[in-house]
Amino acid sequence: MSNQIELRHYKYFLALAKDLHFRKAAERLYISQPGLSRQIKQMEEDLGINLFERHNRKVELTKAGLYLQNELTNTFKRLDDIIDHAKLLNDGMDGNLKLGYVGSAMQLVIPELLLKYKNKHPNVLFNLNEMDNDKQIHALLNQEIDVGFVRMERVPRGIEIQPVFEDTFSLVLPKDHPLTESNFNDLSQVKDESFILFDSSYSESYHEKVMQIFDESGFSPLVSHNTVNASSIFRLVENNFGISIVPTSLQLGYDMDVKFIELTEIPQRTTLKLVWNSVNTNPILEKFLHLTKL
Repeated sequence: MSNQIELRHYKYFLALAKDLHFRKAAERLYISQPGLSRQIKQMEEDLGINLFERHNRKVELTKAGLYLQNELTNTFKRLDDIIDHAKLLNDGMDGNLKLGYVGSAMQLVIPELLLKYKNKHPNVLFNLNEMDNDKQIHALLNQEIDVGFVRMERVPRGIEIQPVFEDTFSLVLPKDHPLTESNFNDLSQVKDESFILFDSSYSESYHEKVMQIFDESGFSPLVSHNTVNASSIFRLVENNFGISIVPTSLQLGYDMDVKFIELTEIPQRTTLKLVWNSVNTNPILEKFLHLTKL
């Protein structure tokens, strides 16, 4: 690599690669448009790589430019993480772990794990973000989070997956619904009711498992609402818009006028799984994974 290439050149390149417009990128960088054009041209000449295809009205990344954009973005993200970790060490902390999770994980699994981890490693910070399954996978691939808690059966290459908690399903009903644990026999008793379910975008594999429950109960549900939010499901059930089937652990942490009937007699179970990126080098991650091994 030429000694003429400096960090600012990569900064200029990434700005133009994002905007694909010299004027917009120059304004964001607070430099002149001709100045940006010269810097990018110099970078291409020093590297011996054509990074952009220039047209009259637009700029496009070449294949080499797209590759460089992806790799530099990941490299600078890694550099930011290294600096953040160094700052934490300087402040007397051991590090930081960023977690993503689906809502049901926060009711039981995550609090227990974090308390257990904090007892052994008190000087660790945790950042918690509730996210749906697909967003967690995307964030893991981009190393925006370190670990996730999902309800999925399959994950992309490079993502590791480990079961941490197996849960039963429960029927969710308004509190004044005539069906109770004592007179409940099977789901055929509610075949004419409207159902409020997690949308398939929440997790295709989870949605398919719930559909299997209905198939084995001998009817197709009348689905009146779909959502990805548990509190929305409970609020709709509470107001008599329908009933639902959810993981049993979701009954913890909510105070609404609904009741749960655990479906212990059906074979279906939903498994909460821990996921992480196999190339993640956060030194805190390995200790956390060791804690969660079954």
